[in-house]
Amino acid sequence: MNILVLNCGSSSVKYKLINTSDEKTLAEGGVEKIGLPDGFLKYKKPNGEKAIIDLGLVNHKGAIKAIMDLLTDPVDGVIKSYDEIDAVGHRVVHGAEKFSKSVLITPEVIDQVKECYDLAPLHNPANITGIEAIEALMPNVPQVGVFDTAFHQTMPPKAFMYPLPYKYYAEDGVRRYGFHGTSHRYVSQRAAEILGVNIAEKKMITCHVGNGGSITAVMYGKSVDTSMGLTPTEGLMMGTRVGDVDPGALVYLMMKHNLTPQDLQKIINKESGVLGVSEVSSDMRELEAAIKAGNTNAQLALDMYELRIIKYIGAYAAEMNGVDIIVFTGGVGENQAGTRLNVCKSLEFMGVKIDEALNAVTRGTETIISTPDSKVTVMVVPTDEELMIARDTEAIVKNK
Repeated sequence: MNILVLNCGSSSVKYKLINTSDEKTLAEGGVEKIGLPDGFLKYKKPNGEKAIIDLGLVNHKGAIKAIMDLLTDPVDGVIKSYDEIDAVGHRVVHGAEKFSKSVLITPEVIDQVKECYDLAPLHNPANITGIEAIEALMPNVPQVGVFDTAFHQTMPPKAFMYPLPYKYYAEDGVRRYGFHGTSHRYVSQRAAEILGVNIAEKKMITCHVGNGGSITAVMYGKSVDTSMGLTPTEGLMMGTRVGDVDPGALVYLMMKHNLTPQDLQKIINKESGVLGVSEVSSDMRELEAAIKAGNTNAQLALDMYELRIIKYIGAYAAEMNGVDIIVFTGGVGENQAGTRLNVCKSLEFMGVKIDEALNAVTRGTETIISTPDSKVTVMVVPTDEELMIARDTEAIVKNK
């Protein structure tokens, strides 16, 4: 089957066209700066060259129409008509407690996703816009929703509840939901495949670390705890997101500086994290360059970033009473050898031993970076959320 995978953000649409018979990517790219005059579509040509098409001012529907036109373009396209697309899989950010697995999109499902708008005001409306755009362009093509939060619906109440008055959970749904679920599900399953072990018998900690980041305790194939919460701002220190912080500190700042809720949202989502501490950048490459130039704030930001990862791995190892496998993925997890080494050095008390030479040259490839005598297997597994979405979409469409 040819599955079109769409990831609609607030100002962007990423896409991949995947043939599930051999799981090969036929085309990929994305539209950026939706709603702005300088919007553009970047993509890979069939020969592998990168190209850009200026789109100007487009909305999400216009962006998806541009993607479909490119896919069927006589020169740079890979299919002759829309009819060659068998189904469309959508990344949907928030499913709250309504969805514990991927589902076929129906009018009822759309209504339920809309009920989650308050929990993901930037993402869920864009996800629905993408679904509606496909419905308008290809009304007979089945669509599937794959939820970031679904994998974490196996967490027990003691892990997902907040110690707030219970009424805020019962009435408002305030609890830990977790995100990056499709990534954590993919890399945990893929790690087990690579090692030739039964995931139902292993305790794993999957570290999706990058500009956004989360860590998940995967016990016998199921998520039992994860670092992101009601929103993606909790947990690890991220590129621009604050992560864990004393809520009293936020109240203090609001009162002292007369901040509005909108002001605070901007600070904790866009101005904090690595960018906020370093005052340099949220990009790890620029941070490392600043560190080499002697910037002490940049060094502090990196130290804090790595410490948060160490703390969560240690906490989840204790929570599961041990860990068999640690997996690194995401932009930093796959490419930053220094961060992987620094994190693992602090885990030597657990029997973690890293092959430093192998770790130093591993970038974006499936690799076991621990030594043969390490008590915990440490791996790098590049994530592939789009492939997981395509697999779910094919399975659901075939069984509908």
